Amino acid sequence: MYYRSLFPRDLFAEFDRLHRELQSIDPNPSIRGLTRGFPALNVGGTPKAVDIYAFAPGIDPATLDVQLVKGMLTIAGERKAEAVPEKATRHIDERFAGRFQRVVSLPDDVDPNAIEAKYRDGVLRVHILRKQEAQPRRIAIQ
Repeated sequence: MYYRSLFPRDLFAEFDRLHRELQSIDPNPSIRGLTRGFPALNVGGTPKAVDIYAFAPGIDPATLDVQLVKGMLTIAGERKAEAVPEKATRHIDERFAGRFQRVVSLPDDVDPNAIEAKYRDGVLRVHILRKQEAQPRRIAIQ
């Protein structure tokens, strides 16, 4: 750490320094770095489909709610808090508990009738096929 005077000579420079320090502080620190929410998502696609992976370990798949409305995929649910034994003290509690919801905007060429969701080993996979007319096809040359 560098030396800092208790009585700064330039008060505005000190306010500027303090402002820069406050901007660099992460409001939601996490062991995984910068996270956007729970569950963590991976979204990707191929010419034939769009795949969304939601990493939600410890969730009962029956409590998950997956909806597709007007091109917006919503994944919602609730993770129950773990019971703490009486007279126990938690020193660190980083596991998320409570209601959650994530919304993903999908491309216009997905087929809302061709969607499949599977939950396995703590990962929810939502697989959505693209419309047939949007899929690449080979044109025969005559």
